[in-house]
Amino acid sequence: MELKMKNYVIVFVVLLIGCSERKETKLQQFLLKGNLAVEATNYDQAAYYFSEALKLDACYADAANNLGTVYFKTKRFDKSLEFYNKAIECKADFLPAYFNRANANYELKEYFSALADLDKIIKVKPDTAVAYFTKGLVQTKMRDFPAALSSFNKAIELDGKKVDYLVNKATVKFYMKQWEESKLQLNQAALLDSKEPNIYNTLALIAIEQNQLDEALTMVNKALQLAPDQPYFLNNRGFIYLQQNKMAEAENDINQSIGLDPYNGWAYRNKGLFYLLNKDFINAERLLKQAVEMDSFIDKIYFYLGTAYLKNGKQKLACESFSESEKLGDKMVTAELIKQCK
Repeated sequence: MELKMKNYVIVFVVLLIGCSERKETKLQQFLLKGNLAVEATNYDQAAYYFSEALKLDACYADAANNLGTVYFKTKRFDKSLEFYNKAIECKADFLPAYFNRANANYELKEYFSALADLDKIIKVKPDTAVAYFTKGLVQTKMRDFPAALSSFNKAIELDGKKVDYLVNKATVKFYMKQWEESKLQLNQAALLDSKEPNIYNTLALIAIEQNQLDEALTMVNKALQLAPDQPYFLNNRGFIYLQQNKMAEAENDINQSIGLDPYNGWAYRNKGLFYLLNKDFINAERLLKQAVEMDSFIDKIYFYLGTAYLKNGKQKLACESFSESEKLGDKMVTAELIKQCK
């Protein structure tokens, strides 16, 4: 299951009617208009208003922060970072900008920088549950599962009614192969909100690991009933179809997932696996290499890539990939493959 940050902070400032300073009034008008444009998802217009505010005052931290968020929402993460940095440079204690910068660094895979900003927030406001939750997301991406579990536990201790917190804790348990504990956590989450689709998506992933493919399909379909266009759910269903040898259905779901989110390495892994199973080894290698470049921690990616290399006569590269697969604990490399690599 892919974990995505969900806590993007936009600071809305109410226009102060009757303000005596003309410049201050203009700044607040630009900020308010920009915020309204963001609410309407008119990001070009929002960027214009925030930029106009910054022309009046190059160190207007609210506008810099919100302009960064416009770039973030349009997936221009490098550009968003530039303006979050500017907001913090102008206003060193501006916690929302630290939080937003952590989000941007997360997307840019600068995980240590993200953690540094979250720790600053926690130092100033140690009872901020969402900061611990976000820290858990970052630590999960770093594959530091014990630390992630600790962060999610702290978030739940501070605010135990957030379904996201419980589901992501269950996801960490899933990654740690603690299937039954993960199920218990998901059942607790369902008591709070039975219509949270990630509950059923994670239950589907557990069922896949337990080779209960019919149950996995039932669960992921339930997730898709609640969120029909969720690319991760579609990709997971595509993987189930691959395991069931339903190639047409698998290809359709995986392609749809990539169309909805072209930045998800897991979908490219599954497309590579589709080609591998259909003996198109050249395209399998191409897609699996792309998946590794996007996220080297994708489950079983090195085993599948090694298989593609081997089928394409690239034994040295295959053996290197199988070695990485073993290091990551995939337990997929057979004795025969190990023998070939000696």
